[in-house]
Amino acid sequence: MPFLSSIGFEPEVSKNYLQDVFNSVVLKDIVKRNKIRDVDLLERILSYALANIGKSFSATSISKFFKAEKRTVAPETILNYLSACEEAFLLYRLKSQDINGKKMLKVNEKYYVADHGLREAAVGENLKNSEIVLENIVGLELLRRGYKVCVGRVGDTEIDFIGEKDGEKLYLQVCYLLEGEKTIEREFHSLLEVRDNYPKLVLYKSGSFSGNVEGVRAVSAEDWLLGKA
Repeated sequence: MPFLSSIGFEPEVSKNYLQDVFNSVVLKDIVKRNKIRDVDLLERILSYALANIGKSFSATSISKFFKAEKRTVAPETILNYLSACEEAFLLYRLKSQDINGKKMLKVNEKYYVADHGLREAAVGENLKNSEIVLENIVGLELLRRGYKVCVGRVGDTEIDFIGEKDGEKLYLQVCYLLEGEKTIEREFHSLLEVRDNYPKLVLYKSGSFSGNVEGVRAVSAEDWLLGKA
């Protein structure tokens, strides 16, 4: 959102601008193009997706959420609305891959947003969810670099991203604060469960840990984003 720099990132003006852009994308690129009549439902589904960026969920889980609010919405309708958001390049959907079974899973996919300013305009939780925002940035950067990206699963554990390009793979785990024995063990554990020789990195924003664990490196997220690691 380059226009924000011209207004000095003044909070109130920036918020109004982002909300205007968000409404323009929703109304013009999604509602009109797909001839959606229930705009309120679209906005509620989109708000749910944006509030749960980086979290695994399904159309069925959203349907149950609406059911708890005394509103019946078919999972198929939810999928159609989410697909419309993808076609407008507002959301990006990542499928899950069972690494050991080497198959794609059809449940509990993840969604990421094209720009965090739009998420702030819709749900206003970026500052409360720094780790989710960092994960979103890394996922979009992988896509920008031309990787085919999915979420990895090894048994009951999850790997944030598996990037594949030109027959090579890259495994990434994203952590905002890499500090403390339990956190370090958790972030490295899933990567250590993958038994191949492709690069595996834990990207972090801050923390006292550095180096590697059994060959899995801890790398500054900023360095990786800037191509320094």
